[in-house]
Amino acid sequence: MTINPFDILKNAQKLQDQMGALQNKLAAIVVTGSSGGGMVEIDLNCRMDVLAVRITAEAAEDLRMLQDLVMAAFTSALEKVKERSGREMGALASGLGVPPGSFPGPVSQ
Repeated sequence: MTINPFDILKNAQKLQDQMGALQNKLAAIVVTGSSGGGMVEIDLNCRMDVLAVRITAEAAEDLRMLQDLVMAAFTSALEKVKERSGREMGALASGLGVPPGSFPGPVSQ
């Protein structure tokens, strides 16, 4: 079997183009994490940029509670980002014939 280096380069360029498109798509996907029944909400895109933080006046009255609520809302948003970006990466991988789970999400543990 002969390997053509130009085919390898062509496939690498295709993969690079698809990864660039995926990065743009992930930047456009916004998820919201919430805690305290909506007292704190945090919006993240799937590139891990914090887009907005909303805190009710009630949550701001107790500093300790507010800290816990912010952490819980961020954790909620982060889990949604992992799930959503994992689906998007899985779709790209399957289109390339790569086994599932080959691409990690934006945050690896």
